[in-house]
Amino acid sequence: MAKVKIKPLADRVLIEPMAAETKTASGIYIPDTAKEKPQQGKIVAVGPGTKDEKVTVKVGDTVLYGKYAGTELKLEGTDYLMMRESDVLAII
Repeated sequence: MAKVKIKPLADRVLIEPMAAETKTASGIYIPDTAKEKPQQGKIVAVGPGTKDEKVTVKVGDTVLYGKYAGTELKLEGTDYLMMRESDVLAII
């Protein structure tokens, strides 16, 4: 996991999405145009939380998040998602 030079504020987390599946269970290859957005990723950076609530996820956790949650951004050639911790559905 690469060290990123961005520090999320408040209760935000920075997630590196996992790669989308390229092949189905039966062995059929999925073209790029038909791939679904990934809904899993690794936490890369975590904000300090708010004064009322501390952040419960930590760097390195694999999480499940909503399909359209977060804001996409590209840093140093890698795609990331920035979202509030409340948009994270579960730790896997």
